[in-house]
Amino acid sequence: MSSTLAKIAEIEAEMARTQKNKATAHHLGLLKARLAKLRRELITPKGGGGGGPGEGLCSSSIYIFLGFDVAKTGDARIGFVGFPSVGKSTLLSNLAGVYSEVAAYEFTTLTTVPGVIRYKGAKIQLLDLPGIIEGAKDGKGRGRQVIAVARTCNLILIVLDVLKPLGHKKIIENELEGFGIRLNSKPPNIGFKKKDKGGINLTATCPQSELDAETVKSILAEYKIHNADVTLRSDATADDLIDVVEGNRVYIPCIYVLNKIDQISIEELDIIYKVPHCVPISAHHRWNFDDLLEKIWDYLKLVRIYTKPKGQLPDYTSPVVLPYSRTTVEDFCMKIHKNLIKEFKYALVWGLSVKHNPQKVGKDHTLEDEDVIQIVKK
Repeated sequence: MSSTLAKIAEIEAEMARTQKNKATAHHLGLLKARLAKLRRELITPKGGGGGGPGEGLCSSSIYIFLGFDVAKTGDARIGFVGFPSVGKSTLLSNLAGVYSEVAAYEFTTLTTVPGVIRYKGAKIQLLDLPGIIEGAKDGKGRGRQVIAVARTCNLILIVLDVLKPLGHKKIIENELEGFGIRLNSKPPNIGFKKKDKGGINLTATCPQSELDAETVKSILAEYKIHNADVTLRSDATADDLIDVVEGNRVYIPCIYVLNKIDQISIEELDIIYKVPHCVPISAHHRWNFDDLLEKIWDYLKLVRIYTKPKGQLPDYTSPVVLPYSRTTVEDFCMKIHKNLIKEFKYALVWGLSVKHNPQKVGKDHTLEDEDVIQIVKK
């Protein structure tokens, strides 16, 4: 472990003293690739047959940590990340206290689950991930376990103290980035396909400011890849290419929660409101919680589907909640029971996704938020 840390420190030092320009871009690309490989060695313990790039961070290797296992419940999972004593626990107990049903959650012996809230019919699990310290990605503190759980969340809330936000924000972002978590960003638009022969074939569909054939070849050579097709569909950086090759990156939306706004002036609050992805609150006084919940809902992009038994009114109290990436009628059936799709004949749908109400649809029809559905079996 320590030798890997020493190597990482060495490479980071070299990157810091290398000037950034056209001539050194190639060299910096190589260093970045080496750094990414060493980081992966840190996260995934050695032992058991070595996987290629991207095989290290599979879910099975993450959850062998001590008593840090969290059962996934509800429709979405939100992780609260932040330094110790910025008010995460206050925020959580107040959120879960205000918006949760009494005794809706059995207190199991898991160390990180404080509560489930119901919001707009969806059950949302809130995880208080213990305080992250600087150097978590290098295995200090319980940081590795914390970030391993953070990778499985649908949304990350970074709780910051409004009096010293920027320093903390940078540190936490760096820790999460080091673990392959990319906040509020989309996967880079790069096509990458390994092949058996034919060398490196690079095509760029738009002008590139950083990557050229040489740099791409040297980065791939670092991963012992000498034959591949690479398509750059946007102006990509060396980091983007490394992300694609590593293949274990997760892209998670993130909201910055600035706590303790009772300690600043109105003018400062106006400035904070203009920062993107940011919600100022006071956990202690329960100020601005509705704004926070509304933003959480926007970022989670959940789709609620109401069920309608034949000859009865739709049940608007408990919707079936689907993630926005999987909202076909088939996904809806699978969420209820996997045998339902075998007996499926057609569905009647009322709502925004159909042209007339009700409309008869097949299992490939895509549903919209707040549609009403009735399944007709064979």
